[in-house]
Amino acid sequence: MFTGIIEGLGTVRAVHPSGAGLRLAIEADFDLEGTRVGDSLCVDGACLTVVRRAGRSVEADVSPETVARTTFGALRPGARVNLERALRLGDRLDGHLVSGHVDGTGWIASREPLGNALRIGFRAPAELTRGMIPKGSVAVDGVSLTINRLERERFEVAVIPHTASWTTLGAKEIGRAVNIETDLVGKYIERFLRHPRQEGEAAAAGVSLEQLARAGFIR
Repeated sequence: MFTGIIEGLGTVRAVHPSGAGLRLAIEADFDLEGTRVGDSLCVDGACLTVVRRAGRSVEADVSPETVARTTFGALRPGARVNLERALRLGDRLDGHLVSGHVDGTGWIASREPLGNALRIGFRAPAELTRGMIPKGSVAVDGVSLTINRLERERFEVAVIPHTASWTTLGAKEIGRAVNIETDLVGKYIERFLRHPRQEGEAAAAGVSLEQLARAGFIR
């Protein structure tokens, strides 16, 4: 589990094909002391398992499913990536809960100054934007962001100067693809409401607004 608060950047040193998957070699810009083989590392929003570590350099395998769901198929040596190590119990929960399970990709459609911030617009398929709400959270390349504007296949965020300089979002041009993970809690709620019963179970009544009101969840 992650928070979407990026620890620092890394540089892809090598991309090795491994069947239908990949093995990535990445050198972090910051100290990875305490990181062990088997630990989780969020790379541009995707949770990967460290299989080798030497100083600031790590290697991680990427499954065919992750290659298909993310931008990793286009990664090349020299690419800069956002890095975050897993959340520890007892840490402050900044950002929002990020699983590192990327839902799909979108691309940068616009970017313009907005006061002291940078307004970035993204295009994404409707199946991704369906899981978003205005003022809700979204992870873009692993960065926790607040959705300021939402349309059927587009959403906008405001990136403050610190985030723009500390992550890859400040330098990515219009047209660049990004990894997107929608809100974890929202996905569970949508699944429950769309599929109120499992195959083979007795018929279920589902959930109505009246039931939610009686339980005190809404007024």
